[in-house]
Amino acid sequence: MWPDRRLTDLLHIDHPILQSPMAGAATAALAAEVSNAGGLGALGSAEMTPDQITSAVADLRGRTNQPFNLNFFVGDAPVTDPAVLARTRDRLRPWYATLGLGDPPETLPDLGPSFDETRLALLLDLRPAVVSFHFGLPPAPALAALKAAGILILSTATTVVEAQALEAAGIDAIIAQGYEAGGHRGSHQPTAPAQGVGTMALVPQIVDAVSLPVIAAGGIGDGRGIAAAFALGAAGVQMGTAFLSCPEAGTDPARRTLLARATETDTMMTDAVSGRSARAYRSAYATAMEATREPLPAFLQLYGLTDPMLEVGQDDVASFHLYGQAARLNRPLPATDLMRLLVAEARAVFRSLS
Repeated sequence: MWPDRRLTDLLHIDHPILQSPMAGAATAALAAEVSNAGGLGALGSAEMTPDQITSAVADLRGRTNQPFNLNFFVGDAPVTDPAVLARTRDRLRPWYATLGLGDPPETLPDLGPSFDETRLALLLDLRPAVVSFHFGLPPAPALAALKAAGILILSTATTVVEAQALEAAGIDAIIAQGYEAGGHRGSHQPTAPAQGVGTMALVPQIVDAVSLPVIAAGGIGDGRGIAAAFALGAAGVQMGTAFLSCPEAGTDPARRTLLARATETDTMMTDAVSGRSARAYRSAYATAMEATREPLPAFLQLYGLTDPMLEVGQDDVASFHLYGQAARLNRPLPATDLMRLLVAEARAVFRSLS
């Protein structure tokens, strides 16, 4: 039924529906159900330790013999200017006072690169069918080693220039992530929250600029969105928010409550929590930080300052519940049932338009 089978043939799956590798929420149980239903399940492995990745993959392989994707961030070891840290601590003091937290921490965590030789060696040992990258690509020797091991490589593009760079690097398919998407924007360089291209505008421009299969991501919540992605020239879709309401997802209770009453205007882009632009539930803290923009500590290091605020649990004051603009379309179904429904909905749209 699929009008373009390049992606299904490439990934050896029945349906060109990829589950987004949402850190924490993308459990082995969720990924396995999606893969068993003919899609491509995924685990967000960027912030897992090697032991955690090994354990999660063992769990996943105990649930499915179908292909799945392991996702990683790409980036150098973060470094924050001491002056930026000092100014950010000053900005956060009123929020810490509001939340009863005392004084913000004086130091930030010392972190290494996001994707390193240890993770590469682990992938070559685990040999998942697919590996995907966010924020660009690792160095060419790492890509060559993955390809030599028979591992398919996907990566995210948020502009045509990024998509062309990914194709030139020799990967297998491109995820075109639109502004509507929940979670972190996969731009290859940090961008301001207000920067971004919507999925409907981005996908056909990337399709025209590259020869690889393009996977549409962002704002796709049902079969209508899947069919629309194919009309734009995509060979498949990646969906994250739609799976957050599945019982197999590791979605925290507070975010499930928000999803149950979500509207299209609940979220905003902010870099004030992690240090990189991400779409999350609109909080007073993120709104205020966006109103007056100043340099912030580096991506991931900023969590050293914001995690204490998030742990208090006052979501309207400060939170980081990641989900996209199509959350109102969510159905709280088991992943297998949701996959079956998505395929049926897309099939109905294709038939109505034929």
